[in-house]
Amino acid sequence: MADIKLLGLWYSPFSKRVEWALKTKGVEYEYIEDDLQNKSLLLLQSNPIHKKVPVLIHNGKPICESSVILEYIDETFEGPSILPKDPYDRALARFWAKFFEDKWPSMMKSLFFKGEEQEKGKEEVNEMLKILDNELKDKKFFVGNNFGFVDVVANAVALWFGVLEEVIGVVSVTSEKFPNFCDWRDGYYIQNKEYLPSRDELFAHYQAYIQRVAASK
Repeated sequence: MADIKLLGLWYSPFSKRVEWALKTKGVEYEYIEDDLQNKSLLLLQSNPIHKKVPVLIHNGKPICESSVILEYIDETFEGPSILPKDPYDRALARFWAKFFEDKWPSMMKSLFFKGEEQEKGKEEVNEMLKILDNELKDKKFFVGNNFGFVDVVANAVALWFGVLEEVIGVVSVTSEKFPNFCDWRDGYYIQNKEYLPSRDELFAHYQAYIQRVAASK
């Protein structure tokens, strides 16, 4: 039997993507919760460049970066496909996945930065939401008729961003402004609860984090 370990964080959307893929494939693995304040030697040895989770260790060989790990899992293990089989659809899936990856820094800027950087982040997030609202006006999935690679990568936008908005107390994503996106987001959480942490637990975690940061200043 293959030796499979996953170094992750329960509250990380990137770690949850990898867990999701492993569960979809029916792969047995050992989950190891790491600590960003006291990173394990295993993490530092497995991902010496970025020193971040998630890291998948398959038979002693580490694979880093969540979207790269998703493709590795899809190519390595039997079970339901995560990426589409059709070459064009695969290219489209990679395009949308990169779109989500590229927008994560802007989402963080819009929430946690101040002044000009925050305003720039808000503008970029607003443009992202316009694109997504238009893209989702007549479909449930980003590529094809089945849940797949892009939809897993979209978890940060579908759950984490809304929770963080609530914690910060600035909600810019409303059903009045982005009805299609909000309908998709609500359905996403309901249909995929088994692969996602609870909203309440995420909210409590990030609220405590914000309070700790504020108290340390």
